[in-house]
Amino acid sequence: MNIKDLQQVTVIGLGLLGSSITLAVNRGNFGIKTVGFSHRDTTRKRARKLEVADIICNDILESVAEADIVILATPICTFEDVFKAIKPALKKGCIVTDVGSTKVLPHKWAKKSLPSYVNYVGSHPIAGSEQRGVEFGRDDLFDGAACIITKDASTNLSAVSLVKKFWSLIGCRVYTMSAVEHDKILGNVSHLPHATAAALLNASDLQQLKFCGKGFIDTSRIASGPANIWSDIFFTNAENISKGIDKLIKELVKIKKAVKHKDKIEKLLEIAREKRARLIDYKVSKKEIL
Repeated sequence: MNIKDLQQVTVIGLGLLGSSITLAVNRGNFGIKTVGFSHRDTTRKRARKLEVADIICNDILESVAEADIVILATPICTFEDVFKAIKPALKKGCIVTDVGSTKVLPHKWAKKSLPSYVNYVGSHPIAGSEQRGVEFGRDDLFDGAACIITKDASTNLSAVSLVKKFWSLIGCRVYTMSAVEHDKILGNVSHLPHATAAALLNASDLQQLKFCGKGFIDTSRIASGPANIWSDIFFTNAENISKGIDKLIKELVKIKKAVKHKDKIEKLLEIAREKRARLIDYKVSKKEIL
């Protein structure tokens, strides 16, 4: 199938990411029908009121029956059950993908639960915020955002190509890698920061926090993410996150030892400052930040 032949995209889960996908497709006026499903009746009612998709289905099987691409935008630990639930209604050649922040286990679950005539490709659009809910959906959420596509030796390459074109269509810059590499990288640059922000808050006294400045607010912002979503991410990438925590502890120990020596602590702080400056230069060059 070519992108011009794509007729229907179904999104299961209409939170921030799910509703933003359907809104982005509809904004582009590509001639692609958008169908949404949520297991919560209240979410379906809000989605209809907000017109986030062409059709909001009450039945999950009905929602995927004519889909060319099905995108799971539910918590990661629901994926295996969702794969099993939609299996009877998926048509031959359908592509199933997702927006999950970990990829090794979803690939395993897909192989185990989806029929052989359906193609699974992993997707991880790196976009969003600490907000959740259909009312926060935005049609520009993916403009300029990175999206990582994951595959393995058995992944259908035509399906990979179509999924890459789909994410590009709604504004993403697309990269491809293995699920193992994805989980290792994201464990360090996404999951570890969340664990660090949570630990920082849990280590702080609430009365003292009333006197914090903008720096603490900025540093701890990501800890506002939904606990149920992030517990799934941590659980499905536990080994990589644990390794990252070990590395972080080593760096904290270095700082702990250096704080009594002005020249040593200044050197460590300067290394971090220079590394962040290089990071910001790169992100500005890619127009990810202005």
